[in-house]
Amino acid sequence: MMKQDKKIEMERYGARARLLKDTSSPTIKKTHFYGSMEIPPVFSAPYVYYEQCISKYVSKENDVLEIGSGTGLHTTSLRQTGAQVVASDISINTLEVLAQHITSVTTIVADMEALPFKKDSFDVIASAGSLSYGEPTLVDAEIKRVLRPGGIFICVDSLNHNPIYRINRWVHCLRERRTKSTLIRMPNIDRIQKISEGFKEVDVKFFGSISHLMPILAFIVGQRLAAMFSDAIDRMVKVRRSAFKFVLVAKGRL
Repeated sequence: MMKQDKKIEMERYGARARLLKDTSSPTIKKTHFYGSMEIPPVFSAPYVYYEQCISKYVSKENDVLEIGSGTGLHTTSLRQTGAQVVASDISINTLEVLAQHITSVTTIVADMEALPFKKDSFDVIASAGSLSYGEPTLVDAEIKRVLRPGGIFICVDSLNHNPIYRINRWVHCLRERRTKSTLIRMPNIDRIQKISEGFKEVDVKFFGSISHLMPILAFIVGQRLAAMFSDAIDRMVKVRRSAFKFVLVAKGRL
């Protein structure tokens, strides 16, 4: 099932990428490749923080690998550091879109379960929402294999505990907007702990305990005030299993 689902996901994202290649299409915005700015304010906090971590921990001297790059929505923040960036994805169509719009980035077709790189190849590995697209034990092992000793892994992804978000994701699965395998593999607290093994220091920040209320609240008070309220709740309440998203920074690969 997982192999079939991987093929379905690749075809789905590939089809979307073919539409994005048509830059004359009125549905394609020039700003599509600017990370958190592309995300509604009520949902952007984890991506803003992810980009802040990229800016803090990545330097121009680094060799960086992004896994699951897709069409490059979150690649720009890596490129802006001046580092040598390799953007990888299983879909050649998505990488062609990325290369069309983002310069000074090397692209390579790669399955994150079996990365085509030698051991200890990169100083930093980054992932934005891609951890559910591969078998967890294989992906986590590959990340640690190609990271150099002392290297850093930075990721932002969804968390699979809050029952409200889980129901919503299964609805999308029933509507064939997701595959069952990606839902099963979506990160949870145990996955975060397993990824963290083998690093000297790990920081995890959780976001969006009330993200399910944001569309309604944004309609009433507007995006900006709703986002401020959501961020305030996350600061006041110990958000963990109720979170919508998380950002992980694992430093010092042993």
